[in-house]
Amino acid sequence: MRHFLTLADFTKDELLEILELSKKIKLETKNKIFKDYMPKQVLGMLFEKSSTRTRVSFETGIYQLGGVGMFLSSNDIQLGRGEPMSDTSRVISRMVDMVMIRTFGHNKLEEFAKYSKVPVINGLTDDYHPVQLMADYLTIMEAGLDKDLVVAYVGDGNNLAHSWLMLASKLGFELRIATPKGYEVKQEILDRALTFAKESGAKILISNDPQEAVKNATVVTTDTWVSMGQEQEKEQRVKEFDGYIVDSVMMKLASSNAIFLHCLPAYRGYEVSEEVFEGEQSLVFEEAENRLHAQKGIMVWLDKQRDAND
Repeated sequence: MRHFLTLADFTKDELLEILELSKKIKLETKNKIFKDYMPKQVLGMLFEKSSTRTRVSFETGIYQLGGVGMFLSSNDIQLGRGEPMSDTSRVISRMVDMVMIRTFGHNKLEEFAKYSKVPVINGLTDDYHPVQLMADYLTIMEAGLDKDLVVAYVGDGNNLAHSWLMLASKLGFELRIATPKGYEVKQEILDRALTFAKESGAKILISNDPQEAVKNATVVTTDTWVSMGQEQEKEQRVKEFDGYIVDSVMMKLASSNAIFLHCLPAYRGYEVSEEVFEGEQSLVFEEAENRLHAQKGIMVWLDKQRDAND
């Protein structure tokens, strides 16, 4: 059974197949055509980390596919009182058709998937955010920038940066990641991406120089400097990320047709300036909407894979 835990688990052809399916379903949605791709199916949505876009997009998405979403916070179920993840998985997966989890440690997601009887989707972990990257690439495709793509990621070497590494190394485009010293991506994840890049032809550059990373890039992207659980580090992080704000000066270094992406929530004046965030090059709200469409594609694809193997 296939799960959607990290982009590393998929081939280039599979990722593009999911994206084309997402485009097809999005077009149907825009034309008010709602097909029951997953009639009467239940998506269990387990949240240990709160969210706006993840909850709304998955709950809306499964409804538009003919099913229903069930929101479960850790306070609502026995997991919050110490029940092992393996037991939670074996119970929930006997009652629903698919599960989305948004949690902390990636190992918790892997444990749930190990014991699950149904497909599991990673809604976010501390190491990866693959559904966001599918929405990002869908946005890039719609902007016509997927050919000769050069992505510059500026900021924290976090789960988003890790997922950019996986996407670039699988699809074969150029990725430049610039982080402050001490905030680099995890070495083991970088090593894995470099291994994939040998096959795909991806060019991956890691540095501490945001200006060099952004030079002639066709996509410039960033993320919050202070993620959930890091609030106590805010003062120190703001100081150490000085010079990493994506502002109009930095965007002028990019290609003239470059777009700006941000997974949201965005903190103006920190990782991005108000001028860039609200400017003509910004596609952040198109990107946010594409969470809905990309995730519908993921759910339908996983459901088809399960049907084919039954």
